Amino acid sequence: MVAIDETATTTGVSFSLTDEQKELRALSREFAEKEIRPHEAECDDKMRHPVEVIEKAHDLGLMNLHVPEEYGGPGLPSFDGMLVGEELYWGCSGIGTSITANGLGSGPVIGFGSDEQKRTWLTPLLEQPILCSFGLSEPGAGSDVASLKTTAVREGDEYVINGSKTFITNAGYAAWATIFAKTGKTEMSCFVVPMDAPGVTLEKHLDKMGQRATDTSAFALQDVRVSVENRIGEEGDGFKIAMATLDATRPGTAIGAVGVAQAAYEHAVAYAKERVTFDVPIAMHQGVNFMIADMATEIEASRLLCWQAAWMLDQGYGRKATLYSSFAKRFAADTAMKVTTDAVQVFGGYGYIKEYPVEKLMRDAKLFQIYEGTSQIQRLVIAREIFMPKG
Repeated sequence: MVAIDETATTTGVSFSLTDEQKELRALSREFAEKEIRPHEAECDDKMRHPVEVIEKAHDLGLMNLHVPEEYGGPGLPSFDGMLVGEELYWGCSGIGTSITANGLGSGPVIGFGSDEQKRTWLTPLLEQPILCSFGLSEPGAGSDVASLKTTAVREGDEYVINGSKTFITNAGYAAWATIFAKTGKTEMSCFVVPMDAPGVTLEKHLDKMGQRATDTSAFALQDVRVSVENRIGEEGDGFKIAMATLDATRPGTAIGAVGVAQAAYEHAVAYAKERVTFDVPIAMHQGVNFMIADMATEIEASRLLCWQAAWMLDQGYGRKATLYSSFAKRFAADTAMKVTTDAVQVFGGYGYIKEYPVEKLMRDAKLFQIYEGTSQIQRLVIAREIFMPKG
């Protein structure tokens, strides 16, 4: 289970947080309440990139949490990232994603880059509030990575990249992206591509149902030239790099779903205490309080799965950590969708009106069942590990 208290020697199991972790969590909640929530409705309505909130999060040290200390970052473990992520997404999952997505974009460099590449691409992330993106998805290749069409052809000391990417978080505002492209008939490689490089064209900002405060864009690459030095790992390592990066970031996505569910639950509880029908608060009606009891139970279970998956990643559990990350992503995503839908139900007709917060939370929740591996893909991963375990 979750073992994060090094003083717990009797059983080896602890659910307590260190004083430093409690302070980090409190700092993140305060930032979400004071800096994120005042902007959530307006950013959602106008689909506005929250540049001023991102800058404040950067100044406070709530971005780029997993960049190693030797490159200027805090070098926090995955578990500590869970504590920050839940609170930021509690504030607003769109703004939270804008702040935390550098973890995904820089993941290939952190995990597989050379020392020189890390100094070139990671250190500036700590010096300025710049963004980076993870360029894997394409119009015809999401979960089916083998259908990737983008190509990178080597010409001397350069690669020429052609293709298109879509559903890319923060791409419209990113300084650079880790781009995955075919370098052979089946093999894939990973490259760092500056987004202002000649041949990179932003095609459109995608108009989403939820998480509208996060820029999600499509862009094209036409004869984009990058140096061999921009290749991460060896040629053909791309699939391994992409999957390892997603394994590492999946608990962070899952904890975002927990944050959204927690926000919806809190709104539902407050409303149920205030709203009176048949001369009593609706919280007194079994049909409502049973629903809220289920919310609380499922949120707590989701949070613990996320904590366990992150702890296992930090301890180097390998494939077992991958399995638990899929447990967490599948359960937390589906829980967020259920909890937010039930929160709308608790609010009744008012829950369906944009003036009330749960309508937005329900729209935001849906994305967790889709991106970074759909709930169906997570079930495939889990079933494969059950019936065809390796090692």
